[in-house]
Amino acid sequence: MEEKQRRKKNSGRFQLLRALSAALLLILAAAALYHWNFNRIPQRQFDRGEALLLRGEYSRAYSKFRHLYEHHPQFKFAPQALLLTGEILQFNLNQDREALLAYLLVERDYPGHEAERKARRRAADIYKYRLGEYDRALTSYQKLLDGSSADGEGPQYEIADTYFRQNNFEQARIEFENLLKNYPHSERIAEVLFRIASTYALEGALEEAAFVYHRVAEEYPDSPFYLEALYGLAVVKEERGELQAALTLLQELQGRYREPEVLQNRMKQVRQRMNKKRKAT
Repeated sequence: MEEKQRRKKNSGRFQLLRALSAALLLILAAAALYHWNFNRIPQRQFDRGEALLLRGEYSRAYSKFRHLYEHHPQFKFAPQALLLTGEILQFNLNQDREALLAYLLVERDYPGHEAERKARRRAADIYKYRLGEYDRALTSYQKLLDGSSADGEGPQYEIADTYFRQNNFEQARIEFENLLKNYPHSERIAEVLFRIASTYALEGALEEAAFVYHRVAEEYPDSPFYLEALYGLAVVKEERGELQAALTLLQELQGRYREPEVLQNRMKQVRQRMNKKRKAT
């Protein structure tokens, strides 16, 4: 009787363990199925959005990506989907302010993600080039510059150019000089030197402007800014009263300068000044 009771007790325990094991397996299976469906559904939406985008169905692609972000914000491609909504609005639907909001959402919801940096750059460009909100553009570009040493040349240039557009030529020159210092092998060197010379010229520092224009012409004869530097140097010489030297430079640009009408008008102006000066003497 004792043996029967012991076996009965052990049998009950075994059945309980089997039931618990079966329940655990069911839970694990349900979790795996849920996880599979959780990722499969948004992945299908993302793939459909990309297909629509490739076909040029921008409004429908936007809806797919936006729906994915709103209903599956933790999905691995949700940041890219939200970024794509902004790019579609900006480049395909010409809705800059709506695109800006999408980029700001990427920055807010996915800090540290690779999509965040792209979104911040897109937002900065909209502030600068589309809305003319230069202070906000500077803030965004500065965050980009502070956040990465590998890709800082672009934001550094944009910061300098933004100050230039604000007519803050002294600060623009400082930022351009920082670019020369930090990125000495940049492909923008000739352009940056030309822009530095232009800041001097616009401030009336003609000697400094002439020096830098001359440097561009001497060191970068194959650059697109070579002719621009010669023209800038001619203008500086004219303003300094070196009329014959200015005219000689302008004549050398004939047939080569990108704005022949501007060149002819400048030559006419210099000749008139020369004639006036002769009459005065």
